[in-house]
Order: sequence, then C-alpha cells, then structure tokens
Amino acid sequence: MRSIIVKNMRKIKRAVPSIENKVKVNVGFGKDRVSVKGAELNEFLVEKIILAIDFGFDIDDALLLLNEEFVLEFIEVKEHTRRKNLKDVRSRIIGREGKAKRTIEKLTGCAVVISDNRIGVIVDADHLSATVQGIEGLIGGSKHGNVFGYLERQGAKVNRGDEDLGLREGV
Repeated sequence: MRSIIVKNMRKIKRAVPSIENKVKVNVGFGKDRVSVKGAELNEFLVEKIILAIDFGFDIDDALLLLNEEFVLEFIEVKEHTRRKNLKDVRSRIIGREGKAKRTIEKLTGCAVVISDNRIGVIVDADHLSATVQGIEGLIGGSKHGNVFGYLERQGAKVNRGDEDLGLREGV
C-alpha cells in the first residue's frame, strides 16, 4: 500500500473513477493523503498518475503514463538559470498566448504543465531527451527558432530512425 501526499484533493477525487476503471487498484482518501492498494506495479503506475494530476496535468494526459513508453519528468527552472526574475523565464517557455508551449507539445508529442518554478513533462521515452534539452535551452535564453529547429530535427531522427533508405545518391 502506497500513501501519497497531495495538494489538490478535489481534482484527484474527480479522477479516481477513471483511474480505477483502467487499473485494478483501490484508492482511499485521508486528510491530505491518497492511499493506493493493489498489485505493486499498479500501485506504482497509479502513484505516478496521481502525482501528475496533482501537479496540474489533465486526466487524459496523466493516463498516458499507463503506457510503459511514457515518462513523467520534472524540470526545476532555478537549476538552469541565474536570472532572478523567474516570471520572465516562465513566460519564455509559455510564449505569447501559449504559442511556444503548444509548439513544443506539437513537435514532440508531449504534454507540458508549468507550475510555479517547476515544469512537468509527460512524453514518450524516444522524445524525452530532446524535449528536456529544448525546454532547458529556452530557460537558458536560446532563441525560440533555434530550439524549435532542434526539436524538428530530433523528431525527424526519431520518426525516421537511423536506417538508410537508399534514396540519396553520392552521400
């Protein structure tokens, strides 16, 4: 049995029926804790899902963690910048009207949530390092166009693979 401390109990309670339908576990509630009882692997998966929902992810995005290909990763903004005004750093990642965040999500197929000075990412393992490196680049001050170009190139490498299709001559 696992016990998880949560901040947003209301959102967790709304998500529990869909979690229990997908995974065979029992979820109980305490004052500020959620307890999960079931098979060990299922407890681990549900713990990750509850942490993601508590952080701010949608229920559908958090349920992607049931697939073994997807990973939940947290990035601390303070660890990657010396700037004192972290609001500006967060706004660089979000972009004007959320455009930069949506572009990162579209290029890598991930879900991004920004809460205080932490960034949560749910992404498949193939795109994990590129996504984290791109977000860290934005935090460090890289130009948006350079980061998006990098993510496009990395996505093309992952989707195409390193196999030679024999289409180029002389290369």
